[in-house]
Amino acid sequence: MEPKHPLPEGPQLARRLQQAEAGAPAGGGLQSNLADLESMKNEAFQAGGAARVDDQHRRGKLTARERIDLLLDEGSFEEFDILKTGRGGYTEQERRYPGDGVITGHGTIDGREVFVFSQDFTVIGGSLGEAHSQKISKVMDHAVRVGSPIIGLNDSGGARIQEGVDALAAYGEIFNRNVQASGVVPQISCIMGPCAGGAVYSPAITDFVFMVENTAFMFVTGPNVVKTVTHQEITSAELGGARIHREKSGVAHFVLPNDILCLREVRRLINYLPSNNRQKPPILDLRDPLERTDPALDFLVPANPNQTYDMKVLIHSIMDGAEFMEIQAHFARNILCGFGRLGGQTVGLIANQPAVLAGVLDIHASAKAARFVRFCDAFNIPLVCFVDVPGFMPGPEQESGGIIRHGAKLLYAFVEAAVPRITVILRKAYGGAYIVMNSKHIGGDINYAWPTAEIAVLGPKGAAEVIYRQEIAAAADPETLLSQKTDHYRKTFANPFLAAKRGYIDDVIFPRTTRQRLIRSLQFLESKRTARPNRKHGNIPL
Repeated sequence: MEPKHPLPEGPQLARRLQQAEAGAPAGGGLQSNLADLESMKNEAFQAGGAARVDDQHRRGKLTARERIDLLLDEGSFEEFDILKTGRGGYTEQERRYPGDGVITGHGTIDGREVFVFSQDFTVIGGSLGEAHSQKISKVMDHAVRVGSPIIGLNDSGGARIQEGVDALAAYGEIFNRNVQASGVVPQISCIMGPCAGGAVYSPAITDFVFMVENTAFMFVTGPNVVKTVTHQEITSAELGGARIHREKSGVAHFVLPNDILCLREVRRLINYLPSNNRQKPPILDLRDPLERTDPALDFLVPANPNQTYDMKVLIHSIMDGAEFMEIQAHFARNILCGFGRLGGQTVGLIANQPAVLAGVLDIHASAKAARFVRFCDAFNIPLVCFVDVPGFMPGPEQESGGIIRHGAKLLYAFVEAAVPRITVILRKAYGGAYIVMNSKHIGGDINYAWPTAEIAVLGPKGAAEVIYRQEIAAAADPETLLSQKTDHYRKTFANPFLAAKRGYIDDVIFPRTTRQRLIRSLQFLESKRTARPNRKHGNIPL
């Protein structure tokens, strides 16, 4: 049987080629369609026009496409819906742009697939409307189906006012997908311009938020609304600038000086993470010997219990290549959270920082660490905990602010975590804070202590004051007796050997061997399996 539409041959094919070269319309308007396609794509690539692109550059911002080019491997980006437009017709003067103010698609970072959307501020201020939302929703759906990270580059004026309730519905569609994707694939938000109103809640649901200094802002209500309602004059930077969210609110996990460094740091973060919750993080061999020791660690903890030291010295010493990617470095600095590698394997690190507030646990530190623990557990990242904590922060401000509830978040997060969990107690581990910091009693798999560890209900001095109160009060020299009783308590009770005798500490190790012991423990815990209760979900004390 001959084909219904036989391919042109000989003179017929030559004639059509000549027509195409001459610009004449081919059969079925093919040449016209090709020209239309080229024209529409050129219009999409031009974005809002040269003037608006130049204005974007003058503000110190890259365009949406420039950002994608820097984020992804060269030549790997495949775009979706480049020709998609909104319904139009909202105003007589309205112009419809191909792409509707957002660029969506997928590409690779160091060869690993990711999905990305980049809002284009040069097109209708990057405002979010129905078509804009549909494009973002599509890449999010694809990301969940194939199991790849989602990266959002946010630079938007907010909801497209002229679309009314459709714009609000559009935000709701994205929020819904953010929640459904949570714990399934990593979600990363980069705030590279304004982000106001409902637009801030999508980044808040995602796992990590990057902000660019001077150009990025996040707030529920802008300065004008604040002035109208409260009669308070305030700038965008004071209300929701990068410094505010880096140091005070904790909304921003990373703050970088410009777009280029921000996108570079996103690439770095992706290299620590698995693509989805069914995979393990990628192994990266940094050629750091597994058996390496550091004799200097034997002298890290000062002999004087009141003297401070920097926990980062230990972290950089034992990590592969001394690499440590800290999360929320400027927020709740009394606790450290971040990613590193041990034996090529990604680990999540939680450590008290004695150099800030003596490493005490307060409201912000508890919430910061709890969220990080839950992320690591969701994505199969083992947890390593370094402990030097004198307790929970006392005082009426902490109590009225809910330190009980916030401290319980960290306790809940550790108990719930099913990934390998290893703890090393360096010095102080007092009271409830000892239990909360991944102790054996709440399911820690391996718990080590240095010889300098002090594990007790109270610090030696406080315990001596309580136990020997009457004896000290009746003494001729109370201060001397208190000092003697404090030393006695420290030697008798506040040491790691008593806990080791009870089996609460698996071993008291030499500090220099910490790296070796951690790597070996991670190796045998790699196949850990934990049975979870049959329930819909727990009720974390939010």
